[in-house]
Amino acid sequence: MIVVTAPTGSIGKQLLSILFSSGEQIRVIARDPSKLKDVPSQVEVIEGSHGDSAVVNKAFTGADAVFWLVPPPSVADSMEAAYVGFSRPAAEAIKTQGVERVVVISALGRGTQAAAHAGLVTASLAMDDLLASTGVHLRALTMPSFMDNLLQQAGVIKAQGMFFSPLSADRKFPTVATRDIAAVAAKYLLATSWTGQDEVPVLGPEDLTFAEMASTLSEVLGKQVGFKQIPMDALKQRLAGFGMSPAVVEGYAEMMAAKNDGTDNAVVRTPESTTPTTFRQWAEQVLKPAILG
Repeated sequence: MIVVTAPTGSIGKQLLSILFSSGEQIRVIARDPSKLKDVPSQVEVIEGSHGDSAVVNKAFTGADAVFWLVPPPSVADSMEAAYVGFSRPAAEAIKTQGVERVVVISALGRGTQAAAHAGLVTASLAMDDLLASTGVHLRALTMPSFMDNLLQQAGVIKAQGMFFSPLSADRKFPTVATRDIAAVAAKYLLATSWTGQDEVPVLGPEDLTFAEMASTLSEVLGKQVGFKQIPMDALKQRLAGFGMSPAVVEGYAEMMAAKNDGTDNAVVRTPESTTPTTFRQWAEQVLKPAILG
């Protein structure tokens, strides 16, 4: 039995589409089951939040493996509460229900100086430590920024021919497609031979500057696309305008500052950490249809 949390998110949806064909028993935890699309009838659905003790204990009963993803917070008193506090009931249920393996979505940066004050990154790494303390066999998939985050700016790219970020314009960053993250997660969830606890960097196929990404987008979309670095205060104002709480706004700002200080560049790329989808492929197959649509 494999339990999947956050099944309606970008990674979760793509992960489920891989797992459905595996023949394994699948159980999902969904706050709003009506958002589940094209789910086979044999998939068991547990309704509720995976931050709730009763829900995770019910869902983890008889489970061999769990895919753990904490949704990006919008309102929280602190980043620790959003990640560690949210995950604490699951950590207890992992022990109580005897879950053998957990695959968790986390962040790059462990061991870097910037990671100590990196908002969501710091909280993600503390969450990993909490899950590891249960003694469960654990693989923390450590991520850079997602290519799919650009979908949030599809309208701006279409209207203005620009995209924006507080990240440095000239630093090369790794970036990964969520479909590749789902594929790596599925590999570990379906395997039963791995043991112990380890981090697994998932870095995409290449490091790119935003200028290089803008050039690729210009070619793919057939129109000039540029990039502009914005001040951190502009990011904070934008996030606050979305209704995010002060702690969450500061957490995102700290994460971006840490990325500018190299948290995403601290891991040496290897064949094992390199995933196949290039930024050009992702732009052609995902972003371009979203913009034209």
